[in-house]
Amino acid sequence: MSLHSLGALAALALVPAFGGACIPDVEPDVFSLPRCDQVAPTCGPAFNESCCAAGEVVGGTFNRLNNAAYPATVADFHLDRFEVTVGRFRQFVASYPAIKPAAGAGAHPRIDGSGWDPAWDAELPASRDELVDELQCDENFRTWTDEPSGNETAPINCVSWYVAFAFCAWDGGRLPTDAEWNYAAAGGNEHREYPWGAAAPSDDLAVFGCETTTTVCPVPSVGSRSPAGDGKWKQADLAGSLYEWVFDYHNEPVPPCDNCASLIEGEFGRAAHGGAFSHGEETLSTTERIGEQPELRYSFFGFRCARDE
Repeated sequence: MSLHSLGALAALALVPAFGGACIPDVEPDVFSLPRCDQVAPTCGPAFNESCCAAGEVVGGTFNRLNNAAYPATVADFHLDRFEVTVGRFRQFVASYPAIKPAAGAGAHPRIDGSGWDPAWDAELPASRDELVDELQCDENFRTWTDEPSGNETAPINCVSWYVAFAFCAWDGGRLPTDAEWNYAAAGGNEHREYPWGAAAPSDDLAVFGCETTTTVCPVPSVGSRSPAGDGKWKQADLAGSLYEWVFDYHNEPVPPCDNCASLIEGEFGRAAHGGAFSHGEETLSTTERIGEQPELRYSFFGFRCARDE
């Protein structure tokens, strides 16, 4: 399945208030600072959590897409509690393009060939100005602002798969694999229908359903439906908010899978999970995933990082 149209969103009005606090209008020296230094701890439902918080996902065996035909084993890993925010992404932009990934960066330690391929350098913006220009992919629903504003706790969108990979590698992490993301969202071998369980989606649990031209629907701050909508390991917005890029190509799952990823390019591009603010209830299930060409940028695509610390 592939999504290529934003036509249903074109007539929607964007409310400019996203919630959360601003960070100082200071360009950080990202070469000397640890990740998230100068990113205010203003994420979560009370706007008081670290935007870089991550939770340990205890590994195990489960059925991908809740289908017994696709068993998989996943090792322990850490997954960001929140989607990467505008404020967190701002430090990456500040030192771009000097921080483009080195060959092999951002690799999964158990998957050969999963690191950065230098051939992908051509798919990254050539300059900081070009990167900022790419972040303007939708005049109504982009979350990036050139100066810090009320959007700092909104999830960054309009990001290609290549830029998402580069950010996670710079941040000392990586994109989660398709199996890892699905495992976290489904509660491992609990095989949850939704990250929070079996309850039908509602506005208290996820940000979704802004499909009509009569609905005003900005992208809200990350964690706005937490803790009610959280997954088993406390990750927020695994359903709704933004679709999230994962590492794999969007191919049919192939067993057996022991810390695996799909490394063979197919016609449907890279995979993404989770549904979005702009899409309907049917996209929120843990069995739902889509494919999109990795160079494309949409207002309903974002990402979060995994790591192996």
